[in-house]
Amino acid sequence: MSAGTLYDKVWELHRVADLPGGATQLFIGLHLIHEVTSPQAFAALDDLGLSVRHPERTVATVDHIVPTTSQARPFADPLAEAMLATLEANCGRHGITLHGLGSGRQGIVHVIAPELGLTQPGMTVACGDSHTSTHGAFGAIAFGIGTSQVRDVLASQSLAMGKLKVRRIRVEGTLQSGVYAKDLVLHVIRTLGVKGGVGYAYEFAGPAIEALSMEERMTLCNMAIEGGARCGYVNPDAVTFAYLKGRPHAPAGEAWERAVAWWSALASGPDAVFDDEVVFDAATIAPTVTWGITPGQAIGVDEAVPTLEQTDSDERPIAEEAYRYMDLRPGAPIEGLPVDVCFIGSCTNGRLSDLRAAAAVARGRQVAAGIKAFVVPGSEQVAAAAEAEGLDAVFREAGFEWREPGCSMCLAMNPDRLEGRQISASSSNRNFKGRQGSATGRTLLMSPAMVAAAAVSGHVADVRRLIATPSSPEPAATPA
Repeated sequence: MSAGTLYDKVWELHRVADLPGGATQLFIGLHLIHEVTSPQAFAALDDLGLSVRHPERTVATVDHIVPTTSQARPFADPLAEAMLATLEANCGRHGITLHGLGSGRQGIVHVIAPELGLTQPGMTVACGDSHTSTHGAFGAIAFGIGTSQVRDVLASQSLAMGKLKVRRIRVEGTLQSGVYAKDLVLHVIRTLGVKGGVGYAYEFAGPAIEALSMEERMTLCNMAIEGGARCGYVNPDAVTFAYLKGRPHAPAGEAWERAVAWWSALASGPDAVFDDEVVFDAATIAPTVTWGITPGQAIGVDEAVPTLEQTDSDERPIAEEAYRYMDLRPGAPIEGLPVDVCFIGSCTNGRLSDLRAAAAVARGRQVAAGIKAFVVPGSEQVAAAAEAEGLDAVFREAGFEWREPGCSMCLAMNPDRLEGRQISASSSNRNFKGRQGSATGRTLLMSPAMVAAAAVSGHVADVRRLIATPSSPEPAATPA
């Protein structure tokens, strides 16, 4: 059983009581809500005659259903308008801070909480969204919850949970040029499987992790859930503190110095005991692309779609399903596969550094004929910062659309959707059937730089070649 890890320390600090059956009543330090999973929770409070226990610990935004072409009210979609109006009414009635459209602080919930300094080391963070694991990048224990649990947190500021085991994922070496945190986490999921983390919290550690920026660490932890882990985290360090210092909700003055000392003490110690440990070599990881219908069905861009013989026996049924759905031939190279839509954004890869990496590829090039390519900043602050740097102009000049902040084509809850059998090169987090709005649409997950490379090439392309030869678009490829 794990001991002395950050997970163990934070768990003990937030334990309210041990419950019959072995669960723990855990205090939640920060509760994040949005328009999709909160209406039913607030309605349940009304039915029970309850109020929000600690409204100052809940923060709301709107992200999933907002259109990205025009955010004028009322929305064209009456259901989306009703959901936003309901969130506004509930937040007003209960005294909850809402970062709404045009506030300068609106955006995807897992983008705005870190950039506002709301997410801090040592916290427990909960949200009615599976990718809440993102916040673990700060040395927090963060997890997604269901609507009934959103109700419980609103009413009691606590949850009944079972404690997880802790697996340390240690990454040695250095990522090569053109390889990003998205490639790293897809490689981890590919290796350990989409169910490999069930029952675990993942602690990401080692030289390659320590070298990542905070935004890259957020990408890493964001997709821990796709590997089956309930949460993923990185120990807080100088990189964490530099990111947080001066943010609106971060401690200041003497309180800052005390906070840094305390946060530092939370890190897993040299004598920490883990339930399991897996080691990776960063230098061996290539730009990675999913070929199938789970995030675990991923390969390096220089590899071929695996054959059944190369697939574990228990994974063969879903591999065969993926071949049929994706219309891919086992043994065919993934590089050169034509795409139709290229989407850069989401809570996984919609931050400023993601846009910079994609813009570096797009600069001086043109989106290939027939390709729909668009960029959706993760928040109003990200959009403003990108525009101040001229990144929006880089994308527009290359033929990309520059959109308003929101979840966009990560999921099918707004107007940004695939049509028919379109293939999407996407910087989002899930490639399940129908995830991007079409029951027959196909999704290839990859880094923002790889999406940009696909957009200007018209097909899956190795971004390392484009980085090596700036502003020299690849010739059209023969379809695989």
